[in-house]
This record gives sequence, C-alpha cells and structure tokens, in this order.
Amino acid sequence: MTSANNPTRSTQEYQAADAAHHIHAFLDQKALNAEGPRVIVRGEGLYLWDNDGKRYLDGMSGLWCTNLGYGRQDLVKVAAEQMAQLPYYNMFFHTTHPAVVELSETLFSLLPGHYSHAIYTNSGSESNEVLIRTVRRYWQILGKPQKKIMIGRWNGYHGSTLAATALGGMQFMHEMGGMIPDIAHIDEPYWYAHGGDLTPEEFGRRCAQQLEDKILELGADNVAGFIAEPFQGAGGMIFPPESYWPEIQRICRKYDVLLCADEVIGGFGRTGEWFAHQHFGFEPDTLSIAKGLTSGYVPMGGLILSKRIADVLVEQGGVFAHGLTYSGHPVAAAVALANIKALRDEGVVTQVKEQTGPYLQQCLREVFSQHPLIGDIQGTGFVAALQFAEDKATRKRFDNENDLAWRCRTIGFEEGVIIRSTLGRMIMAPALIATRSELDELVEKTKRAVDRTAMEIGVL
Repeated sequence: MTSANNPTRSTQEYQAADAAHHIHAFLDQKALNAEGPRVIVRGEGLYLWDNDGKRYLDGMSGLWCTNLGYGRQDLVKVAAEQMAQLPYYNMFFHTTHPAVVELSETLFSLLPGHYSHAIYTNSGSESNEVLIRTVRRYWQILGKPQKKIMIGRWNGYHGSTLAATALGGMQFMHEMGGMIPDIAHIDEPYWYAHGGDLTPEEFGRRCAQQLEDKILELGADNVAGFIAEPFQGAGGMIFPPESYWPEIQRICRKYDVLLCADEVIGGFGRTGEWFAHQHFGFEPDTLSIAKGLTSGYVPMGGLILSKRIADVLVEQGGVFAHGLTYSGHPVAAAVALANIKALRDEGVVTQVKEQTGPYLQQCLREVFSQHPLIGDIQGTGFVAALQFAEDKATRKRFDNENDLAWRCRTIGFEEGVIIRSTLGRMIMAPALIATRSELDELVEKTKRAVDRTAMEIGVL
C-alpha cells in the first residue's frame, strides 16, 4: 500500500487514476486529462516536490494559505495530540471544548477591540454563506426584515458555493447557475484597466461613489451590507487607490449599511498587518476568515462579528437557526491556535511588515519596472501582481492577455517556480517565513518566466 510519506506508484499511474475519478477546480478537465496533472508528494518550507523528484518554489503559499510554509512539525504534533485526546465533538448540544475556547481568546486578543464573537466554518466559501444569513438575521431582529440585499463587486471573489458565487462578481461563474435573489454589484476599483484619464485618487472616489448610487437606486432601507476584499485576490491581486476605502466606509456609515470585509486571503499577516483592512485603514463590521487561520494544515474558516452585531444576536435574537457539523472542530481549532501563536511569538507578521515584505516589493520594482512586458506592479507585504501591458504609455492591455499570462505561468513551472495567472496579471504570495535568499530566488525565476514569455511574442 502507498503511504503518504512514500509514494510507490508511477506518475502515469497516479495521473490515470486521477483522470478516472476527479474533476479539478477551474480547469478544462478533458484538457487536463490529456496533459496529466503534476503529482505533488512532499513539501518543506517554501518548496514542493513532485513524484518525479522535481523541486518547485511555491510562490503562492498553496492557495494563499500556507503562511508558515510546509512541514511544520509543531502543527503536526498539535494535531496528533488533539486527535488522540478529542478527535471530534460538536458545538450543538450545549457543549464546547478547550481548543476552540482558547483559539477564540487568542484570536480576539489580536483583533481590534470592537470585534467580539466568531462563528466557525470549514472554508472561506462557507464563511461568506454564513455571512449572508447572519447579516439578514441581524436586521430582522432590529425590525428591518426588508434590509436583505447584499452588494458586492464585479470581479470580486468570495467562494464557489452558490451564495458565495453570487456575492462574487465573476460572471462566468454566474452563468453556471451561480446567482441568488437580492444580490447586486458595483464596479471594481481597478485603475490600470478602467481608470481612463482619471488619476488613481479620482478613480478611487468615483468607484466608491458607485456604492452610494447603488444604495440610493435600491433604497437604503433594503440594503443589508456591502462585501469586498480589501484587495482583490482571485481577481488579480488588485489594490484599490488610497482614496477608495475611506469613501466606502463613509458611505456605509451614512446609509446604515454593514461593511463586510472578506479577509480570507488578506488575513493573518499577508500584508504585514494581521488583517488587510488594517493596512488600508478602515473598520469593517464583519470579517470572513480562512486559509491563513491554520496555514492550510487543516480546513477551517470563520465569520468574525463586531460587538454591534453580536450583542443584537445574543441579547435579542433568541435561537440562531444555524449550525455546521464541523464548526469549531477540535483538531482544526488546536492547529489554528498553534499557528496563530507561531505567527505571533516568532515575530513572523512583524518581520513581513518591517523587513522581508519591503524587500520583496523593492526587488520586484527594481527588476520589473522597466521590463517591456510589465506595465504596472502592485502589492505590499507578501502579496504582489505584475500587470502585462502591450503599450505601457497608454496602459493598453493585450487582447490575448489571458493566454499570455497562462503561458507565463506554465513556463514558471518549467523554471521551478509556482506563480499564478489571473487575467493579464502574474500574481504571487509566498509563505510569510520566506528568507531574503528565497525571495531572490522567487524574483529571479519569475523574471525568467516573464522574459521567456516576452521573447516568444517578440518584445524582448
């Protein structure tokens, strides 16, 4: 029998079995079956190895989640100890358990003081599903059941379940049946693509003004909340202009609309702050979390509530008709607790903010600011995007930018680095433990992939 630590089958055997039984995420399965997926068998630090022994520097932290990198034996040990003591129990039957209690105490010690309660889930998608019901229930209790419309953004991403897909603004997902009633959208604050002749500051305010226009169109008495990622993740690591978030917060407060931040990608140190909304300087009413909560070692997510919302639910709401079998799972909670303590006690988040994050951003700008294929560089901390451009002076994008970025991603695998393509942008988000030498390797191998892409289309 194959063990997790000693794969014994050939890559071709694994690929054949994979094709026979799996439908992968966001891929043409028929095309993948013809190509054959890479079979990843081991991880250590920032590195992954496939079944043929090839090593890759993971520039995406898995899917923005392995903040502490691979192979952390302290997290493995905690999981094993919790499994031996209490592998599972629920939070339904008037019960709780030490792991989830201690997790919440530690988590809220790191959050700003106006947050107080958590509803734990298994993923970011579930967190945003729970968000819709919780926000609507809040307004019901306050005698405003008509306040149920949620406003999101085009090209935003909040998960792949039905309601989470609807909250997001990716229309190709909506076309697969991903819409529910009482969801609306406004434009994304993507200045490079849509800013025209406006300055970033002017464009940021104009995008934010769309929220006020949409609230007035729908009626403020009907709008429950506005949800957005502090920076767009799956939509291309898009950072809004500095003028954007202050205006969004002002509008939400003016019309008594809850401000809901999707921190699934931005949370737990990615920007150099514990949560991305702190980097951008606004105060959401809710936070959707997952990914970095456990560094991806065990699935877990959650919805963080402000005291404003939690006090109403607890003191006036009676029975909250919601629950998940694995909410607050003991093993996930134990790993999350150990993960957060490591990020805190080892100074990982502080290091990203003060040392390695600025170093990565400086390196990217030094290497790519004059590159003929790159029109813009965005990011902070350990998250960044390289924008492809056909004409840098006019910000003209390639008509086939999706194909070019996908090709660059593929070349990256050949060069031994994992970066992601989204629209015409190459994005990266390495583990927060990355050293300067590992960041140098990430930038160097990314440059090779970008250079080879540029040479293939004759611009280098």
